Parts: sequence; C-alpha cells; structure tokens
Amino acid sequence: MRRGIERRAVGRVIERVEVFRERTVRRQGREAVIDGLTGTRLIAARRHGKYLLCDLDSGGVLMMHLRMSGRVLVADADSARPPHTHVVMHLSPDKNGARHEMWFVDPRTFGEVVVFDRDDQQRVAPELGRLGPDPIVDGLDEATLASILRGRRGNLKALLLDQRRIAGIGNIYADEILHRARLRHDRLPSRLNASTRNRLLEAIHYVLSDAVEKGGSTLDDTQYVGIDGEPGWFQTEHRVYDRAGERCLTCRTGTILRRVVAGRSTCFCPRCQH
Repeated sequence: MRRGIERRAVGRVIERVEVFRERTVRRQGREAVIDGLTGTRLIAARRHGKYLLCDLDSGGVLMMHLRMSGRVLVADADSARPPHTHVVMHLSPDKNGARHEMWFVDPRTFGEVVVFDRDDQQRVAPELGRLGPDPIVDGLDEATLASILRGRRGNLKALLLDQRRIAGIGNIYADEILHRARLRHDRLPSRLNASTRNRLLEAIHYVLSDAVEKGGSTLDDTQYVGIDGEPGWFQTEHRVYDRAGERCLTCRTGTILRRVVAGRSTCFCPRCQH
C-alpha cells in the first residue's frame, strides 16, 4: 500500500476531504481531519510496521492504520465508491489531467485516519514512539535481534507479534517466519543460540520482503487488497498458515497442526519446527 500511495498519490494536492463516519476519525474528530488535510500536498509515503504515514507539505503527517478490515484505494473520481467508504480525499489532477480520489474503506471501523503536526506526534500519536524497529525500513541485524530476545520469557510467537519489540509482523507472517526458521512457536526467546537467531533473522527478512514484493496476502475473505483494488498473491506461498490438517509442503511427511498461541490461531509442522 505504501508503494501504491507513492506511485499514485504522492506529489498531488488533497483538494477536498469528506468524512462519512466519525468513528474512523475518532481520535480528533471530523473537522480537525478535514482542516488538517485540505489544501496540503502529499510529499512522501512512509511506513513503520503496520502504520502508513504520509508527509504533507504543511509540516503535518497523515497517519492511517487499517486494523482488521481497512483498505486504502485510489480510484477514478467518477468511480462508484464501495460500501463502508468512510473518508474520501479528492486529489488534484495527475500529469495526464485525470482526477482521482483516495478512499479509506473499513467495514468493521476499527481502523483510523489521523492528522498531526510532526512536533505534536507524542501527544496525538504516542504509540508511534513505542514501536520497535521495522525490519524493512530500519533494518534488523543480529545484535539488535539478540538484544530483543535477551531475557525474554513467554513464547517466541508472542514476542514476534509484540509491536513494541519488532514492528510489522502480523499473525500470518509470524507463522511463516517460524516455519522458515524451523522453530516452534513455544520456544523460549532467551534460549535461542547464535545459529538459531541467525535462522530467525534470515526468515524475518525473507518472508516480509517477499510478501511485499508479491503484494501481500489476500485470503478468502478478500478484505486485503492493494491500492488499485487488486489482490496480493503471497498466499500462494504460505507453507503453514491456514493449512491445518494438510500435508507439509516443506518436509512432505508432517501434517500441519493448529494451536491457539497468544490468543491467535497458530499453524506449524511438528516435524519441521522444533
């Protein structure tokens, strides 16, 4: 989505804003979001973990979090808007004179659209300051990973899902990372040796980067799509996620099992993952 916003919206002015659902802008309210965005130019699109951050020429930042069912779409201005379109940003014409709108669509309304001045981030969006490193943006090396794991109790999957430790790993990718690293979800983080940490580090970088290149994972509910409304296809690469009861694609002998870990469905191969 960040790449899509950069390609289709960065450099354009938000000429007008409509907000149809107050809950989507609950942190600040309708008027504050409209006032903060109207007339500003999008100058950059960034990410930190699961947060989309767009820098504005006003010195402000547009922050969007999709939560469970959110989408950000850019479409022709005369296109029919999908149900549950809660925020519409009318963009200035592109270099060919075409007009587009950027929509925030969210059936379950857990997602958010927030606008804040950079100097006011700690007050308006303090959670950004509590996020761990994003492996794609910040990089993640062995020394940093060792520091994150050191002294940690609990289980390894819960740590991977903790955005305060490492930002950007969700449930699908935690399962795929652990499988690629040949590690069980219930390993004690502090007990991983250097060799095992390096396997985990390689798996984190590989899975996240490959998932981005393949446009993410669009499951049967089709709730996640890219900026153009097109599905991703990393789901075709899933080795364990949502495959409980099926033969393992890696070892070809084990059967994928499902457990609930850290309140989340967890799939793994008992033969591959130790």
